[in-house]
Amino acid sequence: MGDLVDSMLDLMRRLPPTHVEENVASLVAMCPDYADDLLGSVDQPLKVMTDRATGKDYLACDYNRDGDSYRSPWSNEYDPPLEDGTTPSPKLRKLEITANEAFDTYREMYYEGGVSSVFLWDLDDGGFAGVVLLKKTLIPQTPGEPSGSWDSIHVFEAAERGRQAHYKLTSTIMLQMVDRSASTRSSKDEVVKSKVGPEKTEQNDAKRDGEVALSGSMTRQTEQDYSIQDHTSHISNIGKMIEEMEIKMRNLLQEVYFGKTRDVVFDLRSIDDLEKARRQRELQKELVGFIKR
Repeated sequence: MGDLVDSMLDLMRRLPPTHVEENVASLVAMCPDYADDLLGSVDQPLKVMTDRATGKDYLACDYNRDGDSYRSPWSNEYDPPLEDGTTPSPKLRKLEITANEAFDTYREMYYEGGVSSVFLWDLDDGGFAGVVLLKKTLIPQTPGEPSGSWDSIHVFEAAERGRQAHYKLTSTIMLQMVDRSASTRSSKDEVVKSKVGPEKTEQNDAKRDGEVALSGSMTRQTEQDYSIQDHTSHISNIGKMIEEMEIKMRNLLQEVYFGKTRDVVFDLRSIDDLEKARRQRELQKELVGFIKR
């Protein structure tokens, strides 16, 4: 069992992250007995669903799934309906409602849109765990505009120790970006002689030329101890940890990942005119020669 699951996870690491949902579905269809193990180990882009009772959007993932149903944090009901679905205890459910309201404000401040959801569940040792989900999707208004999505999954555990609480946080960010500006420019420059089948295919191929797609995921972990005054102190403590983690990971993406990609692209492709660069090098050599004299 373990070898088969490890092989599937090893295969997923080698497949394009943009097709993670299709690849997971294919593996589940081939090995349905290991569906829970695979779904619980592979992070997938969050799905947006609508609560039928309240009309509010929420996010669906493996942490609020029970069979083929997903629990809404707003009404605490499953969709499709499930009679014996897992729900938090009344005390934890009250904290879950407050946490959803708090992170809804956090989402509006930092993301200026998108969808957020918080789900909590009880642990056997007396503590509790939960997940904070955040998703922002960029929908292009015109064919030349970029598109993409940002998915944040923050899984945490909380264990109270008197007036202190110990928190373990595992944060995963999945980012997908597609820039079609270059492909749009190339398609405009393409001269289509007629509108028959072969020319249409040629034009579609031209639109795909120059399209830049970036996708991937990043996972980080941290542990912290904070003081607690009451049960609601967990929300502010967890919120502080998630805020610091998201800022850190966002800076890593911007400075390290995007910065390195930009350096590689600029080294491979010259933006300036090559003839102009050649003349500048010759001028530099002449100046160096005059200085040496």
